[in-house]
Amino acid sequence: MVKVTVLGSINVDRILQIPRLPLPGETLAMGGQSSAGGGKGANQAIAAVRMGAKTNFIGKVGREGAADFMHDTFKKEGMNNEHVTYTETAGTGQAYIMVDEHGQNSILIYGGANQAITVEDIQSAKDAIKTADRIVAQFEVPIPVIIEAFKIARENGVQTILNPAPAIKDIPTELLAVTDMIIPNETEAEIITSIKVTDEASMKANAEAMFKLGIKVVIITVGDKGSFYATADKDGFIPAFKVQAVDTTAAGDTFIGALSTKLSLDYSNLKEAMTFANKASSITVQTQGAQNSIPYEKDVHL
Repeated sequence: MVKVTVLGSINVDRILQIPRLPLPGETLAMGGQSSAGGGKGANQAIAAVRMGAKTNFIGKVGREGAADFMHDTFKKEGMNNEHVTYTETAGTGQAYIMVDEHGQNSILIYGGANQAITVEDIQSAKDAIKTADRIVAQFEVPIPVIIEAFKIARENGVQTILNPAPAIKDIPTELLAVTDMIIPNETEAEIITSIKVTDEASMKANAEAMFKLGIKVVIITVGDKGSFYATADKDGFIPAFKVQAVDTTAAGDTFIGALSTKLSLDYSNLKEAMTFANKASSITVQTQGAQNSIPYEKDVHL
């Protein structure tokens, strides 16, 4: 069984159903609203454990009722949440997810407790990193914390996967030096490289730019089109499975969690793992919500 450690965010998602994004100065009626567990880190960890990985999660929550709900969710899924700690200085993170009538989403994030994770927390979770096959992190937690975790991973031969979301233009070289694989979507890739993703040639150009930053493997997810991959000696595009999308929330997180579980450590099955991850995310988008929509391994039929 593959061992995956996820360092990342825990949010309460506030899902807002809207016909479209409002124009400046416009008041727009919502079609409905709901709340659910979320956060890129939590979503990716739940996807990994549902796909069969032995999963450790490193994160932080506040002291309100939402925090207990998230702890209970992790336990129910069979995840090790020993390193999901509490803070007295901030509330549990929140995400306001606006979903339009086509199922596409735009997200606003309140970091809260996610931004209270410290290097000391990472040191306390060192064993969960050292004993993993790979560690996954996103930018919804402080970057110095990710650097510390990836350094521990690199020192112990643990593969590192960075999901650079929310994207930043200048990723610290100290982090790039300890990152094996990067998985942005097309928007995040453009922010990092300043190269707009329009076709496969522009995806290759993005990958080349990221190789120059020191990354070994690049995957760019492109929504309902599929996902592109590039290594030092090969590249290609894996088409998405065509489905009727209801809500794309957590689709990218499902992809990353599934990939981290199925990918071999030498990347030899990269195409097959990406196909499986594409299939898993195609199931996610057919149901409203984030964590409740993430499928189990038994539901992913190729």
